Amino acid sequence: MVIRGTIEALVHAFFGAFDNRDGRLPTCAEISALFMDGAVILQSVQGEMKRMTVAEFAEPRVALLTSGDLRDFHEWETSNTTSENGKFAVRISAYAKSGTLGSKPYEGRGTKLFQLAHLEDGWRIVSLCWFDQE
Repeated sequence: MVIRGTIEALVHAFFGAFDNRDGRLPTCAEISALFMDGAVILQSVQGEMKRMTVAEFAEPRVALLTSGDLRDFHEWETSNTTSENGKFAVRISAYAKSGTLGSKPYEGRGTKLFQLAHLEDGWRIVSLCWFDQE
């Protein structure tokens, strides 16, 4: 039996991993723990696909979130749809983000598509595709 709460917790942890409010310092290890080994990440940027490993995805974001350049940042789901089939699930998440970049407000919205698998130690992200609204 698939327990929806564990998928909810995984996705909540994913968005929470990019939160640097109140002095919180995100880490690459925290982000990597959400993904299975060999996970693939794709970002659509201006119509081009950018493929990344989890490390290539996490390292520049953690650097930005811990540098002091992007402050009071967080992301959150605004809506979602989850389809489950045995030990696999797909989640489509609309999200928003907000913070201060330099001295200016920074906000955005986008969509993240998660492929998830229930492994021996719980749910993990197998792949992530996303795009920000422009």
